[in-house]
Amino acid sequence: MKLNLLFSFFSVLILSGCAEVGIGYLTEQGIGQLKIQWNGVENEKILADPTVPEDIKKKILLVGEYKKFFYFFFNEKASRIYIKTTTLEHKAVSYLVIASPHNKIEPHEFHFPFVGAFPYIGFFDKNSAKDFSENLQQDNFVTWIRPVYAYSTLGYLEDRILSSFFHYDEVELAELVFHELFHTIFFVKDDVNLNENLANLYGREMLKEYFKERKELQSYIQTEEKIEKRNQRIVELIDLLKEEFNKMGGFLTDEKADVLTNRFVSEVFRPEVHSYCEKIELDKEDCKIDEDWNQASFAAFMTYEEQQDFLGHLKQKMNLDLKQFLVWLRNEQKIFSEQNKFKHFTDYLKAKVTDATLDSH
Repeated sequence: MKLNLLFSFFSVLILSGCAEVGIGYLTEQGIGQLKIQWNGVENEKILADPTVPEDIKKKILLVGEYKKFFYFFFNEKASRIYIKTTTLEHKAVSYLVIASPHNKIEPHEFHFPFVGAFPYIGFFDKNSAKDFSENLQQDNFVTWIRPVYAYSTLGYLEDRILSSFFHYDEVELAELVFHELFHTIFFVKDDVNLNENLANLYGREMLKEYFKERKELQSYIQTEEKIEKRNQRIVELIDLLKEEFNKMGGFLTDEKADVLTNRFVSEVFRPEVHSYCEKIELDKEDCKIDEDWNQASFAAFMTYEEQQDFLGHLKQKMNLDLKQFLVWLRNEQKIFSEQNKFKHFTDYLKAKVTDATLDSH
């Protein structure tokens, strides 16, 4: 997913056991989730409150409109998601910790029953995220902490509208809502990359369905196209670093990997991305070059960017609209669950792309 927007944080993780982090983590995250649920206020009550600013009321009404449009579009029964609003104590709702080995650009996976493996672990408290990050560093991982502004519980709970939503403009908010709502109608266990990138695809395409030819959509799309170009350039640059790692093979110690990464970031990565953003006329705020970059943040970026083109090309090759593509995905997921050749649904779909029979779907 676009790193400049958000990550989805599946809070259902707190509903299941996790040997990697222990009961303390489960308890703390459970309390955090319950606070969000308990503090939710009925939207109608907020809308009737004269002390609530009109711009906040407008955003709440917009979320309701987007939700209604989404479920009607797919002819799905609307869930009870976003019927209440929770005001957060901080700008972000939670914080993701991503870890990578020093000598690889590869996210460490955290395993949870029922929902599978995830390339991150989430915390509602920033200090807890920092503490866990430091523990991972002691276990010889490079880490990165990312703030989260929205997440989905996949229908396990009644997700709230969060005050973190309100700093998005009308179009950004629509993409966020469409993205999160897609998680409520389609989810594949053990394939977080696919889930996120499908939600990205549907969130982006649903904007076109909702806003049609409105000027604000065209402006947003133009910026997003520039960001996608920047993202492609970042992927190319990260691949260069990965090649350097591979060249050193067994001689690449953790210390050498860190030195190589730091030098790459300062001497190659930042200057090149900055120059490229200027070339495509992408402003500094959207360029995001000042973020922390290391093996973990590079790994996170690759996790959410590598499959973007694959899914778009798959849909285009099959010549299916959004509704038809969803029906096809659901059917293929059933077939996938009954086979033993592929471990991940992503691999199964990529094989379908090369299947000569795909053109006749």
